Amino acid sequence: MSSIGVPGLILILIIALVVFGPKKLPEIGRSFGQTLKEFKKSANGLTDDAEDEKNRQIKDVTDVKHK
Repeated sequence: MSSIGVPGLILILIIALVVFGPKKLPEIGRSFGQTLKEFKKSANGLTDDAEDEKNRQIKDVTDVKHK
């Protein structure tokens, strides 16, 4: 899959402007940005949870070896 590039991005923005209108477009962009922010926050939370679990397992294994 090739990248969109600047001309493709401009074409997509023009089509969005025609379909949604100039008043609705900023609202859609804001909603899209908030959605991406929440998704990123959730994804980071999942990776943090996975790292915490891995560190906990490593700690458990080292505790067992020292006993």
